[in-house]
Amino acid sequence: MPNRSQAWAAAFLATVFLAGGAAGFWLRGYTGEPPEPRLRDTNQMVAYLTHELGLNSAEQDSVRTVMQRHRAEIEAAWRDAHPRFDSLRAIMEAEISVRLRPEQQQRYRDLVARLARQRAAADTARADHH
Repeated sequence: MPNRSQAWAAAFLATVFLAGGAAGFWLRGYTGEPPEPRLRDTNQMVAYLTHELGLNSAEQDSVRTVMQRHRAEIEAAWRDAHPRFDSLRAIMEAEISVRLRPEQQQRYRDLVARLARQRAAADTARADHH
């Protein structure tokens, strides 16, 4: 069992990680910089790589072909990993929450809920884009 300082360090790191993700999400929207696309969205990924690497038309087609060839594998890996990831996130959130003061626990629950809504909105937008 971790000691109190280790628990606080873990809570601090997790909070920084969550806050960093939220800040990155916000800053990308604020700066107008295109967000990094998910590997699952072939067209967005090709557009992103074209922007970042200056792909010509032939290179775009080649990259698109590679991504489409591996699409089923990527989706299967995500289906396998996603539930485990969600489970670990829930465990981590619960462990962090019990280490916080009551007023921090409510703020943490609000933060976790806000980040979950942002993930859900991003997932919906990606699903609509397919």
